[in-house]
Amino acid sequence: MSKVYGSAAEALDGLLHDDMTIAAGGFGLCGIPELLLAAIRDSGVGNLTFASNNAGVDDFGIGILLQTRQVKKMMSSYVGENAEFMRQYLSGELELEFNPQGTLAERMRAGGAGIPGFYTKTGVGTQIAEGKEHKEFDGETYILERGIFADLSIVKAWKADTTGNCIFRKTARNFNPPAAMCGRTCVMEVEEIVEPGTLDPDCIHLPGIYVHRLIQGDHEKRIEQRTVRKREEA
Repeated sequence: MSKVYGSAAEALDGLLHDDMTIAAGGFGLCGIPELLLAAIRDSGVGNLTFASNNAGVDDFGIGILLQTRQVKKMMSSYVGENAEFMRQYLSGELELEFNPQGTLAERMRAGGAGIPGFYTKTGVGTQIAEGKEHKEFDGETYILERGIFADLSIVKAWKADTTGNCIFRKTARNFNPPAAMCGRTCVMEVEEIVEPGTLDPDCIHLPGIYVHRLIQGDHEKRIEQRTVRKREEA
């Protein structure tokens, strides 16, 4: 059966429902599965929980789902750059589970590897540790973090073959690989789909065993904070 679908809506057909947990790749505005996020918005599903490093900005990334009130909870590390995110959280409309970035990435990776939990020193003695199991190892205190097992993973890659073997380009190789691993079903959007055998096996970042559905599409390149140097006078 082919993994390649004609559109984001087709690739998500039969996978979406209210109250589901979705793991999404991306970091800032880099490597965001924008086509799949737009299709989720258009589907009208609600009460969603997203595990994602951040929520994009107000009109891009998960921010478009915050605008339509389709997200009930975020499991995130960074919540800056999104005024609507901040407004909903401070008003009590949005649940937020803060995670250190490394912990969030490892929780996703652990879920993908079938590991239900792991101990880490990160967060010990802070609000992150409140309500979590503490355990001593070699005289040091660690806290238990649970692996993330999502109903759906949505990620973006640069190039993939038709079996789902893929390559992430530069900084887009951020949360996308662990996010892809931890979902019961993974849907990936890419800039280019090629035939099997085209990609160098040594360059594969994520094997196709993790990818269930693929789409190819055009993507917008956004810059979150444009910083340029003034042109010097001649």
